[in-house]
Amino acid sequence: MTVTDSVVATLARLEAQDAIQLDADATHTIAEIAELTGVSAHTLRYYERIGLLDVARDAAGHRVYGARDVTRVVFLSRLRMTGMPIRELQRYVELVGRGEETVPERLAMLQHHRDAIRTRIAELRFALDAVEYKITTYGGHCSP
Repeated sequence: MTVTDSVVATLARLEAQDAIQLDADATHTIAEIAELTGVSAHTLRYYERIGLLDVARDAAGHRVYGARDVTRVVFLSRLRMTGMPIRELQRYVELVGRGEETVPERLAMLQHHRDAIRTRIAELRFALDAVEYKITTYGGHCSP
């Protein structure tokens, strides 16, 4: 399996895990999207203000989210969960906006971030082992 195949397989798995059953043609309010994604309305507005989201508006000026917007919100929230800084998210979204010719740069960016996540996971496992050791020395019991 090539790196590209691996990335595609991983993205497909993540999309399946994060699948939110939305009609592709339906639109949703900011409150509905906040409920569906777990991302607060405040954060959604902030993401829009800093250019991470470009949400359509209805005739009354209310935000109208489509399935594509939801997909982006979920992906951005996963990247934030892993500690990706807002500035890097902005760079990633800017590259997406420039089109297919930026796929190699986006891939490299995500691979670099993946490596940083793996390093952090290893550090956290090491730290967890130390905490569990100390709990055991105090007479507690730790299970893996």
